[in-house]
Amino acid sequence: VDKNVYVTLDDEEIESVQIESTHTIEIDKFVPAKQIDTRYYDSPYYIVPNDNVGQDAFAVIRDAMKDTGMMGLGRVVLAKRERPILLEPFGKGIRATTLHYPYEVRKEDEYFAEIPDVKVSSEMLKLAEHIVETKAADFEPSKFEDHYETALVELIKEKQAGKVISKAPARAAAPPQGNVIDLLKRSLEIEGKRPRKAPPLQPDMPKAKAKRRQKA
Repeated sequence: VDKNVYVTLDDEEIESVQIESTHTIEIDKFVPAKQIDTRYYDSPYYIVPNDNVGQDAFAVIRDAMKDTGMMGLGRVVLAKRERPILLEPFGKGIRATTLHYPYEVRKEDEYFAEIPDVKVSSEMLKLAEHIVETKAADFEPSKFEDHYETALVELIKEKQAGKVISKAPARAAAPPQGNVIDLLKRSLEIEGKRPRKAPPLQPDMPKAKAKRRQKA
């Protein structure tokens, strides 16, 4: 609690402040969905009614949130720890996401403060926008690949087959071809090597000299 000052607690004392789990979600308020800061998201859960009596109330709350664009903000006890929780309509059910407390979420200012203000040219911006457009696709989580798990399963198969496993750390895999950032870097490098256009002729230059310079 202070420099070199400690308060010690034994297990029984810590147990005395734990909150009993009631398996009940307490909804305190409803907030606009567009105000939710996704940095606070923790773990998602599916919520379903647990009996026939509760199905009507469940459907009413779900549909009311859907029609008003609001989300329920409340509290739930999980593993003897109370967590803030966010409820949102999700198909026929409700999706609940536990939230981090404010002290668990760091502010971006301490990380972004040293990023310089860079003035991006319109040519560079158009180039980057073009790359974004050519790489545009739908969000398909089914195509995510856990490369570590794939490599680990392969290692287990080799071990099972009696092969000698090298304990030397493997080299880092080369980044996939066509990586957006690499494409952008290469494009910017090419753009930077292109010869710049000659500066326009000064308006006070004699016309005869201007003509001769243009022919050259």
